[in-house]
Amino acid sequence: MTDSLKKINKQIRFLSVYAMVSSVLLLIALFLILKKDRITGNLTVEELTANRINIVEPNGLPRLVLSNVEKSPANLNHGKPFGIPGGNRGGLIFYDDEATECGGLVFSGRKDSSGKYFASGHFSFDQYNQNQVLYLQYLDDNGDRKTGLYVDDWHNSPPYPEFRRTYKETEKLPNGPERDAKLKQLLEPVNGDPAFAHRVFIGKDANKASLINLSDKKGKPRIQLIVDSTGEAKINFLDSAGKVVYSLPNKANH
Repeated sequence: MTDSLKKINKQIRFLSVYAMVSSVLLLIALFLILKKDRITGNLTVEELTANRINIVEPNGLPRLVLSNVEKSPANLNHGKPFGIPGGNRGGLIFYDDEATECGGLVFSGRKDSSGKYFASGHFSFDQYNQNQVLYLQYLDDNGDRKTGLYVDDWHNSPPYPEFRRTYKETEKLPNGPERDAKLKQLLEPVNGDPAFAHRVFIGKDANKASLINLSDKKGKPRIQLIVDSTGEAKINFLDSAGKVVYSLPNKANH
């Protein structure tokens, strides 16, 4: 009887050890499978609710952020914030290969306590290390609307974060000749050429005119194709001071 009990005890101990080892191996296998699924697998859901979704490269650098307003990211240049805080723009933010913000799709719309509203939509792409140079934009300040496609020029140097930081510091100076001179140098750094300029605008202005503006490198409109709010159509040619030097139809010949 004693020998039988001993054999049974040995079998029970063996089965207990076997069960424990098997359980551990099963847990390890499940962990490895789930880990592999997390890395390489696909997840399919019918509905996903989130405050923010980050799309990153294998090295962890950001490529795309989809966010609500509160969780929206600060502006990044080479992976570092440069003074424009987050929490103020809901939508999509794009990043280049160096973790620098290079465009986005953002939008808003709200009424204040007086019943006045402001709404906007903005889809843009940035020049390398600079600000936006190609964008679709809708701005509506309680019925004062401007909508269109813009093509801009930006200077190559300094990089936009440095330009913006210097501009903000200069704005804080007391009004006077020193402040004006520094702002002029910042905004027109090379031979009077501006740091940035609107070169092309295609859209509708606040006066409800449909128009195309073609501007020179200083941002001065030189050709305008216009259909105004009354339906009158014309083409204007302008000099560098903004004066119309020729217009079609040429009413002087009628």
